[in-house]
Amino acid sequence: MSYALVTGAAKGIGKAIAAELAQRNYHLLLIDINEASLYDTAAAIAAQYHVNVHTLHQDLSHPDALQKITTWTSEWHDQLNVVVSNAGYGLNGAFENISLEEQFNIIDVNIKAQVGLSYAYIPVLRRFPKAYLLNLASTTAYQTVPYLNIYAATKAFALSFTRGLRYELRHSPISVSALSPGSTDTDFVNRARMGDSTRKLADRFNMTPESVARTAINGLFRGKAEIVPGFINKLNAFLPKFFPKSLVEKIAGNIYEPREKTPVVAVTPG
Repeated sequence: MSYALVTGAAKGIGKAIAAELAQRNYHLLLIDINEASLYDTAAAIAAQYHVNVHTLHQDLSHPDALQKITTWTSEWHDQLNVVVSNAGYGLNGAFENISLEEQFNIIDVNIKAQVGLSYAYIPVLRRFPKAYLLNLASTTAYQTVPYLNIYAATKAFALSFTRGLRYELRHSPISVSALSPGSTDTDFVNRARMGDSTRKLADRFNMTPESVARTAINGLFRGKAEIVPGFINKLNAFLPKFFPKSLVEKIAGNIYEPREKTPVVAVTPG
């Protein structure tokens, strides 16, 4: 009996990854800040795939979150050989217009929580002949993104950190991968209250969470270092290095610059 841990599992990509793992007969340990949606997701997956699903309602930005999570999962450590650090979020708006507290919170969730989970579960994963660690990055990790600045910067960290960790663990039984999705139909644009042009652009290139999750888990079990779902997303990830940074920044800035004076809203592409 094998278990998988997935953070940010209530909705979007995290929910789809949980379902994909359940379809492959993994029992699940699911964590999310959204308690109601987390329970709904757990019940639906358990009913459809007939696996054990356990849930923990937890804000990963809390200082004691890692201790609570590892204590909670300790019952299943002898069976836990997949860890997916999916939780993350961003804020759309100019840097100076977003409170410092909110921006530090993004760093806490997107960086500190991912680093903490990786550190805590490496000893657990080492117990198995083969184990897997998947960290969520983004196609924004490959370029600067004005008006989505802190989010993109945290994803650049996630990608670099995960690749470095993969090298360090290359002689271990743990396969480490980074998932870098692009535009995905997870209500990202609506939650960010972006303009109509951005919504239309996202609609043209959106992938479904299910297709992203399928590619992610296939790539994870094949031992890929970087998993970028979709041909367009692969282009978006790798083409920017061939163009002047100023041009790439201008294009991204034109896409994400707020056109109206609306409140800054949290967005969670995962």
